[in-house]
Amino acid sequence: MRVLLTGGAGYIGSHTALVLLEQGHQVVVLDDLSNSSRESVRRVEELTGQEIVFVQADLTDPHATRAGLDDIAFDAVIHFAGLKAVGESVEQPTRYYRVNLDSTLVLLDLMRERDVTRLVFSSSATVYGDPQTPLIAETHPVGVGLTNPYGWSKAMNEQIIRDAAAAWPALAAVNLRYFNPVGAHHSGRIGEDPSGIPNNLMPYVAQVAVGRRERLAVFGDDYPTVDGTGVRDYIHVMDLAEGHVAALTHAEPGVQAFNLGSGVGTSVLEAVRGFEEASGRAVPYAIHPRRAGDLATVVADPALAFERLGWRTTRSFTEACRDAWAWQSANPRGYAG
Repeated sequence: MRVLLTGGAGYIGSHTALVLLEQGHQVVVLDDLSNSSRESVRRVEELTGQEIVFVQADLTDPHATRAGLDDIAFDAVIHFAGLKAVGESVEQPTRYYRVNLDSTLVLLDLMRERDVTRLVFSSSATVYGDPQTPLIAETHPVGVGLTNPYGWSKAMNEQIIRDAAAAWPALAAVNLRYFNPVGAHHSGRIGEDPSGIPNNLMPYVAQVAVGRRERLAVFGDDYPTVDGTGVRDYIHVMDLAEGHVAALTHAEPGVQAFNLGSGVGTSVLEAVRGFEEASGRAVPYAIHPRRAGDLATVVADPALAFERLGWRTTRSFTEACRDAWAWQSANPRGYAG
């Protein structure tokens, strides 16, 4: 297949591009580079020895998108493009709704015009809100008690895709609900390169270990968990990338939803110790009060993805720490040098 990756120059998109190329597919990347780097695409080409068609365009702009893709054919789409910081979404709600919803609307219109019927959407476990069970399965309520515009935008996008499929029966869509992506390609050539201060735990830990930041802020040590700190389900980004290709392969008319997670919880302090062991560096931290809206434990039930897609995680959290350190230590300032 020739696969269009919207937002394909970003963290998850670049790793998925690499897996697609390694499995014999062709890749077209459309990205406005607002929170990513053209260098990531060049390095995927370097690692695979294959060419990627790159289009710089803002997917929320239908005219720019159509112009950029005017003479480029594709058979399927993996839709990563969008804004993704929970805290920022609370501060800039209209921007998050505009970007995250408009990009999907433009894409679906373009797919319908071209009769491209295969779609994988980058959703999130935030659509589940406050977990009602120890392990979150796909049957868990969606869109109930959501606390931020980012989560709402993902839930709304899932609904938009379901409505589009109801009106367009040929559409074969898969909503992939990510838990917490971590790690990097084992080569250390591509990895997570957030703009500004990282919003997620692991890139912040990595930047402390490499000396870019002084210490980690740990928000809350009084949760009902193994050590009082929040517990999350971390998934190696290469496992996540392989999950996208599995979903693309198994897409069928209608809409399916799958969790992509490991089913294993790791606390903040366990993650810090794991990264210290992998890097051989100390990661100083300070305890701060809980943040509003943070949850104690969020862990996936990944059984359905294995049953339907034949996919499960194969890489450990220890490997994720090792690979993240290979990336961060070789690229202390990310793709900038």
